[in-house]
Amino acid sequence: MTNHESYRLPIAQPLTEAYIHQTDDRIAELYGYHSGSERDWERRYRSLQERTALRADKADVAEALRVYNRKAGAAPAVLSSIDQIAEGAPVVIGGQQAGLWTGPLLVIHKAVTIIKAAKSASEQLGARVVPVFWIAGEDHDWDEANHAYVITAEQELRKLSAARPEGPRTSVSRTAIEPAVWEQLLQELEQALPHSEFKPQIVEKLAELSRSSVSLSDMFASLLSQLFGAEGLVLLDADAPEIRKLESPMFGKLLQYNDELEQAYIRAAEQVKAWGYTLQADVVPGSANLFMFPPEKGGERTLLHKSEDGYRDRKGGSHWTKEELRRIAEERPELLSNNVLTRPLMQDYLFPVLGTVLGPGEIAYWALTGGAFRVLSMEMPIIVPRMSYTLIEGTIAKYMTKYELTFADVMESFEARKEAWLKEQDNLAIEEKFSAVKQSFQESYQPLIDLAASVQAGLAKLGETNMAKILEQIGYMEAKTSDAYNKQFEASIRQLDRIATAITPSGKPQERVLSMVVYWNRYGDAWLSKLMEAPFSRTGGHEIVYL
Repeated sequence: MTNHESYRLPIAQPLTEAYIHQTDDRIAELYGYHSGSERDWERRYRSLQERTALRADKADVAEALRVYNRKAGAAPAVLSSIDQIAEGAPVVIGGQQAGLWTGPLLVIHKAVTIIKAAKSASEQLGARVVPVFWIAGEDHDWDEANHAYVITAEQELRKLSAARPEGPRTSVSRTAIEPAVWEQLLQELEQALPHSEFKPQIVEKLAELSRSSVSLSDMFASLLSQLFGAEGLVLLDADAPEIRKLESPMFGKLLQYNDELEQAYIRAAEQVKAWGYTLQADVVPGSANLFMFPPEKGGERTLLHKSEDGYRDRKGGSHWTKEELRRIAEERPELLSNNVLTRPLMQDYLFPVLGTVLGPGEIAYWALTGGAFRVLSMEMPIIVPRMSYTLIEGTIAKYMTKYELTFADVMESFEARKEAWLKEQDNLAIEEKFSAVKQSFQESYQPLIDLAASVQAGLAKLGETNMAKILEQIGYMEAKTSDAYNKQFEASIRQLDRIATAITPSGKPQERVLSMVVYWNRYGDAWLSKLMEAPFSRTGGHEIVYL
């Protein structure tokens, strides 16, 4: 068996599908460039060199990145990447919310795609392209970030999570986690993970990192630094004060052109809907598409809406004039934050973005931003679909062979295949025999119902009810007989269920649920090497990686 094979995973967003496979000519005007076109990479590269005046000072950006990456334990390759940024190197960038111990595997897949896309572009252009991971620490959705799913020694899926600390709903990066909570989480993880030769050092490494992690974002950055430092992956936290300071002029612009930007988003949304696609992000008339952390609300992250003479919160309890907000952008930019529609603009202000790596949902909502880029005399970068992978361990591959299951079988029709396998084992023909008895009973009993009905019409309904009850009892007996018979196949059922838990936990693709800790515990760093060696395509795709 090869170490990997391709599988076409269905894409839930038709707009994303149309972008990747170029099946709808109309949407080229929404996205501009296409990641599958070599010429577009060259065009974007030239365009970046002509637009340097519209971006933040590269030396200042590099300095802010040095400060942040050193705190996260930057490897020499990362500091070298930052030096390249200081010299004006373009970047391939992608981001994700900070999840517990990096969150689901798709976060790792995104980092791998960013690194591979940057390497691929470097080779084509003969110039250094730097991989950058944008940690969306400004997000305030705690329940999205606070957990990790692992497979226990008993082969069960378990969710480990941290309760949100008391206080206002502020950003994940500003939400402090007490040392006792880290200790509790690590204890739970240690109990849950199966024993392995790598387990003691992994638990020790996570304990060491948690001692210097105030927030989930800190831990997230330290782990990414640990996993991808040698690849030169540069990290930034969107909520880091040193980054916010650099964003001040762009916040000023986002406020200055707020009405024009709003119109651009609304026009794009109407266009997308008119073409028959569904929107992946809300375009709310009157929204400033910016958040604020008002000190008077304890720093709770608050979406700004427009009012007649300025901006207000959703309920209208707080209010700021345009001048007040402009001054905040200038003097206290750390009080402001982007939403999903303005983040792409901010990203392009900070970096010369050659390409941005996005997941399926993100590609669909970026369709709304092209006009907004143009309002600010910018242009959307190349959108690179994130690669996705399924990791299959040796034991799971062995069970799949044993039960003659392909990867497609597991993804598309697992329950039906499992049931069919159990039926094949039934050499007593239980289902057949009970079925024959049910049919024979119905045939014998129907004349009696007809007889009763001829005596009194009302007895027909009683007879039908009576027959249904007896058939139900025969069915109950059949189920009990089948269960008793299937007891001898319990080991096989466990093996089949183990395949499903590993590949489609909770009925979802592995990458959306499982934490990388599952594989780090079992294989040390070898699982990541296998991922880095798997094929890469600039238009995305799904690869099955055998460990």
